[in-house]
Amino acid sequence: MVGAARRRLGLADLIVRTVSLRNIRSYARLDVDLQPGLVLVVGPNGAGKTNLLESLHVGTQGFSPRTRADAQLVRFGERAGRISLRGLRGESLVELEVTLELGEGKKAKLNGAALRAAEQLRSEVATLVFTPDRLAVVKGGPAVRRAYFDRVIGRLAPARAHVAVEYAAAIAQRNAALRRAAGGYSSREAIAPWTEQVAILGRQLVEARTEVVASLASGFAVRAEELGLPAARMSYEGEPPTVESLEARLDRDLERGTTGLGPHLDDVLLTSGTRDLRSFGSQGEQRLTVLALLLAEAQLIAERRGFAPLLLLDDVLSELDPDRRRVLAARVAEGGQALITATQMSSLPVEPTQLLEVSPGVVRAA
Repeated sequence: MVGAARRRLGLADLIVRTVSLRNIRSYARLDVDLQPGLVLVVGPNGAGKTNLLESLHVGTQGFSPRTRADAQLVRFGERAGRISLRGLRGESLVELEVTLELGEGKKAKLNGAALRAAEQLRSEVATLVFTPDRLAVVKGGPAVRRAYFDRVIGRLAPARAHVAVEYAAAIAQRNAALRRAAGGYSSREAIAPWTEQVAILGRQLVEARTEVVASLASGFAVRAEELGLPAARMSYEGEPPTVESLEARLDRDLERGTTGLGPHLDDVLLTSGTRDLRSFGSQGEQRLTVLALLLAEAQLIAERRGFAPLLLLDDVLSELDPDRRRVLAARVAEGGQALITATQMSSLPVEPTQLLEVSPGVVRAA
């Protein structure tokens, strides 16, 4: 159990204590205190529950899980917005700030010091989010799963987060070299350095993905079983490219103008028994799969990074039966802090640590 492991190892959670918003989404001005543990955020649809969770994600990770257009985060009609969070990691105070100004991009500070990029926050604070569109991790195409597990690598092994980006750059360069050679503007020999880079970085990326899938597999199976998804398994489908294997298909790659071998084409297979959950899982089973992935990763983060992640669970209860709601509530309560949204307090079958009531532009502790 995450809580037991954390107590045994003496790990310290990050607990967000205060949230201050200025001109963010539906909030002109918001100052609210949060409690550790399980925080239930209730209110009618459209009241601003999701906006509150989104602001916590932006404030701890530097980006929104809903949009890449930062201008959408700023309250309509305003030119700038700010998210300020204060919290504790053990006995240490943590202050996070993200400011957004139309036409200027994001700026972030950690304990008063400016960061080079807002996304650097994710190396300091771990936040996991569930939104209904996260089901695409299971039911979407391989590219969605590759991107998901590459983000997991960044959270669990930050020192290897660069590999996926560098590999993508090498693939882009090799593909460009292929097209130049095919068009007669360059030689086949000019492709060779990029072939070597793709092989080197491709091997590193496959190794990182294989390791993270193996690390998650056991916890994923346990959490899925608890949620009523039996015999859940995950496996990485792909082999590391080599210079020899890439050279062997060079003629085909020249003809197509693209590299047809490597981890940019791999997949992670998620199954229950013998069923591929992408093709043969119900939407309910796909939801349980995403939740099992999230809970398994939360456990690993607590063990490896020394503090439990902040959990943001938006509209997670609406399609779960009471038994599964109880299991989920018990698991997230083992971490340091989790915010769950719902339209009614009765949706949560346990007593929350804190209840927040949301109406348009307003959040108050009940």
